[in-house]
Amino acid sequence: MNEITPQLHLRQCVQKVATGPDYSKDLSFEDARDGMLAVLDKNTDPVQSAIFFIALRMKRETDDENRGVLQALIDNSIQVTAEVDEIVDISDPYDGYARGVPASPFLPAVLAALGVNAVSHGLEVVGPKFGATHHRVLKAAGLNVEMTSQQAAKQIESIGWAYIDQESFAPNLSDLMSLRERMVKRQILNTVESLIGPIRGRSKTHFMSGYVHKAYPPIYASLARQSGFDSAMFVRGVEGGTIPSLQQQGRLFYYQDKGELEQLDVSPQEIDIEASSRAVPVPDGLPEGIVSAGVTVPVDGTALAEVSAELGLKALAGEQGPMHDALMYAASIALTHLKKYETMPEAANAVRVVLASGKALEVFNAARKA
Repeated sequence: MNEITPQLHLRQCVQKVATGPDYSKDLSFEDARDGMLAVLDKNTDPVQSAIFFIALRMKRETDDENRGVLQALIDNSIQVTAEVDEIVDISDPYDGYARGVPASPFLPAVLAALGVNAVSHGLEVVGPKFGATHHRVLKAAGLNVEMTSQQAAKQIESIGWAYIDQESFAPNLSDLMSLRERMVKRQILNTVESLIGPIRGRSKTHFMSGYVHKAYPPIYASLARQSGFDSAMFVRGVEGGTIPSLQQQGRLFYYQDKGELEQLDVSPQEIDIEASSRAVPVPDGLPEGIVSAGVTVPVDGTALAEVSAELGLKALAGEQGPMHDALMYAASIALTHLKKYETMPEAANAVRVVLASGKALEVFNAARKA
C-alpha cells in the first residue's frame, strides 16, 4: 500500500474543497491540520498551496478548518515558556495600520511598568494594508526586532515585555510570505496566524486582540481556546486593533478560565477621555507607499511607523494627547480584564501615574539597551 505523503494529502484536501459551490466539502480538523502541515513543507507545490487557501476562502472556512490550520502552525512553530507566572499576548493586525498612527506597539511596556508581563509579535510587512506594523514601529524606536524566542523570553523575565517576529518563532510560515503576496487576497492564515502564542507563562497566558466585523469574536474565541489561552479579550478596535475608538462607546468580548464568551461595553468617557478624533490622526504630508510595480497604498508604512515611534516615546514620557489617551484606554481594559483593578477608572489612574512618572519610558528604554 502506497504511503500517503504530505503532498498527496494536500492534493486530496484540494479535491474536497475546490469542486465548486455545490460539491465542495468541509475538511475535518485533522484534514485541515495535515493539509496545512503539507503547505509548510518546502517540497510542496506552491500552486496547490495557493489553491488550498483560495478554495477554503471561497467556500468559507469552518471552525474545524480554522482550528486545524492553527494547530498545524503551532505544531510547526517554536513555543517557549518564560520563567514568569503570567503573560499577556498582545496581538494586533499583522498587516499594520494605515488610517491612524498606531499606539499599541508601546502597550506592552506600559503593562510591564504596572507589573504585568506582556509580549507582542508580528511581521515587518504584509498585505493587504502593508501598513505600520509593530515590527516597523519598534525598529524605528531603536529596538532589536530580530530576537529569538529564547531571547524574547529572557527579556520578559528581566524587564517584563518583549517583541518577537514571526520569522523567529515560525520560520516556515514566514517563508510563505512571497506566495501570500502573489495571492493578493486574504487567506485563512490572516485569521489564525496571530494566535500561535510564541511565549507562554508558567501558570497562565492571556490573549488580547481586536476585531472589526461582529462575526469574528466567536471565531477568535474558539481559536484562542484551541491555542490554550486561559483568558482572552477581543476589542472592537480601530483598524481591527486592540484600541477602541477614542470618541464613542466600544464593545469588548471576553472569556475567563477558558469559559464562555461574554460581552461588555466600554467607554472612553468613563476614564475621562474627550478626544477630537477616533484614533491618533495621521499627519499631513506623508508619502504614499509603493508595494510593487503599479501597486501603491495611501500611506507609506515605514514613514507612518517613524511618526508612531516619535509620538509613542513622548506619550511614555507623560506627554498628553491622543497617543497618551490610546495607551491609557487599552491598558485600562487589559488591567481590568486581568482583575488587577476593580474598575476602569482605577486602572486608568494607575496608567496615568506610570506615564507621568516616566516609569513606562524607563521600562521601554530597558528594551532598547537589551
